[in-house]
Amino acid sequence: MKQIRSLAVLGAGRMGAQIAAHGVNAGLDVLLLDLDRETAKAGLERARGLSPDPFFTRDGATRIAVGGFDTDLDRIAGRDWIVEAIVEDLEPKRQLLARVDDLRRADAVVSSNTSGLPIASIAAGRSDGFRRHSLGTHFFNPPRYLPLLEVIPTADTDPAVVDAIAAFADRRLGKGVVIARDTPGFIANRIATYAVLRILRLLSDGAYGVEEVDALTGPAIGRPSSATCRTLDIAGLDILGRVAATLAERLDGEEDAFALPPLVARMIESGLIGARAGQGFYKKAGERGKRTILTLDPESLEFREPRPAALPDLEAAQAVGDLGERVRALFTGRGRAGAFLRATLGPTLLYAAEAAPAIAGSIDDVDRAMRWGFGWEHGPFELWDAIGADAVLEACAVSEPPALVRELRAPSGPDAGAPGRFRAGRLPPAGVGLEALRAARERGAVVRRNAGASLVDLGDGVLAVEFHSKMNTLGGDAVEMLTAGAEEAARNFQALVVGNEAVNFSAGANLMLVLLEAQEENWDEIDLMVRAFQAAVVGLREAPVPVVVAPAGLALGGGCEIALHADRVQAAAETYMGQVEVGVGLIPAGGGTKELLGRFVESAPSGAADLQPFVRRAFELIGFGTVSTSAADARRLGLLRDVDGVTMNRERLLGDAKSLALALAPAYQPPAPGRTLAAGGPDLRAALALGVHLAWRGGRISDHDALIGRKLAHVLAGGDIPHAMPVGERHLLDLEREAFLSLCGEPKTQERMAHTLKTGKALRN
Repeated sequence: MKQIRSLAVLGAGRMGAQIAAHGVNAGLDVLLLDLDRETAKAGLERARGLSPDPFFTRDGATRIAVGGFDTDLDRIAGRDWIVEAIVEDLEPKRQLLARVDDLRRADAVVSSNTSGLPIASIAAGRSDGFRRHSLGTHFFNPPRYLPLLEVIPTADTDPAVVDAIAAFADRRLGKGVVIARDTPGFIANRIATYAVLRILRLLSDGAYGVEEVDALTGPAIGRPSSATCRTLDIAGLDILGRVAATLAERLDGEEDAFALPPLVARMIESGLIGARAGQGFYKKAGERGKRTILTLDPESLEFREPRPAALPDLEAAQAVGDLGERVRALFTGRGRAGAFLRATLGPTLLYAAEAAPAIAGSIDDVDRAMRWGFGWEHGPFELWDAIGADAVLEACAVSEPPALVRELRAPSGPDAGAPGRFRAGRLPPAGVGLEALRAARERGAVVRRNAGASLVDLGDGVLAVEFHSKMNTLGGDAVEMLTAGAEEAARNFQALVVGNEAVNFSAGANLMLVLLEAQEENWDEIDLMVRAFQAAVVGLREAPVPVVVAPAGLALGGGCEIALHADRVQAAAETYMGQVEVGVGLIPAGGGTKELLGRFVESAPSGAADLQPFVRRAFELIGFGTVSTSAADARRLGLLRDVDGVTMNRERLLGDAKSLALALAPAYQPPAPGRTLAAGGPDLRAALALGVHLAWRGGRISDHDALIGRKLAHVLAGGDIPHAMPVGERHLLDLEREAFLSLCGEPKTQERMAHTLKTGKALRN
């Protein structure tokens, strides 16, 4: 098949417009059509206003062409991939695709985005060529952020088309692809709907309250913090009702399994459908700024003050760090938490084992679908492993287990049904990047470890520094391991990668340590901390082997500074980079100020007489605490360079970083030490300080903001040099550190640090 470079999306509703947006994110030439041009434009405009933003960059929407089915449908003729995303109704889809069949290019792929309609029925009656190039592609909402894409071929779909779309979606769209069978609800929705209905039955029966349900179905068992009731409020109970009704209608013999509990039916009838109606299981009350969240009383359907969930066995289990061990302890416990999980999770695992052969090609795809589509940390079969087959079967009072369980569980003997044995015979994981790190740890390839980070041998001559503190904040342990990683790589490896499998690369320095030392006026300790971090990042820059940093999620403060000192950055598409120190009353002191100055000044045309516009870019980026909205936005801001790479699929990030490091290694020459940078001197400092003063006079910044701005201007101008001149990196690092230390002594800076630690938000005092 030819490469996919262009996309047409038919339908500019919420999903269609967001699929088009993500096509632009992936660099495709995108056409968005709806009934007419105005409807398509309105759909695109709605997408621009969505939060979270479906576009990587602010100008993304301008790169989408729009049109109408009435005048522009023939424009699909040149498109490589056509995605139908109109109303979830079989006949309108069939009628539109009949027109598409006459217009499409012979080798164009046509897919329908549906959450459960039969793909074969949608394509029935079309030409042979159409059916060979037709399949289902079930994107999850929002398409930019939820990794799962269920690809659903029919009996007529050419396997090469399935392979091409799966590979493209993996690499270019960043999707976790699973191949689903053309069955009702496909994989993720079918299992998730079954699971949530089991939970809601207990709630409907009055056995557990809303707060208890959400406490028992959230992070404690490896699920998102929105748990069950909050998630349903976001998604809408009316949508759950429609999905459940469709599954009950289309799955013979499963009407009872997908019947709505009485409570949910009453809530839908009463308009308590969730966030769109302003009330569901929860409701906001009070005026803006003084709002509280009220909780539904399931019996009266009235709202009341929230009550803490009184579940002692759940509280006791929170001390168990390993998720699998925690779920097993809860599941087998004798308290109310255990009874809840045996009544809900147990039947869900049994249902997954019964349904898996009909809905997926492997149990791995079932696990991946639930992880990528619904944020489960462990999929159903991973939970079978963790809990143990015997415990699950006993909870469900099953004497004859499903065939899949009989086939895959441990052999007879003392270990029969033991945790960790059910997964025998599973297929290799799809994610090659993060899995390389996990596999390296399992084979004992940890070279060195402390509380903050590890050195891991990734194989093929590549060493990794992996952070593993809370939010991967950078304390002395992590800094020590950065230095040790550069030294170990220089001795025994070809290249070094800095990355991890956590949600966030690094949220920056351990602010609590800095605040405690500042409050005790231990200035020498803070000075040593900053010097050590500066030495560590300079060590990465000057290492005799290539260093590739692989950020994903948050890469803030010190995390951003590590990336700025790399030979190359291989960033996940969803990377949020920035120097945010001003928000806590400081400036970047780990080389971040110096690196941004150098990056922007060196971008000036040769012989430029005025450096101020280039230095001002660094000043504003730091002064506003700007954080990129994506890796593409980080490139626009100058935090990533043209030579840096972006990986769309987070699962592949470390694999791509390792490949990049190995590609650099054979001809690698480390940069010469003693780099000098152009500094603007007193004239530049005065210009920057004037801007600070005018902002202060205009009431746009506080007194303390102005103080920080003047200190930042002092560093970026090169300090107390007599005139514009080149200065060394060490000189700028010293200036950074001096400004950082002086600001640590300011009471208002300490107030900002304390406020951020307490609330997670910046304080502008």
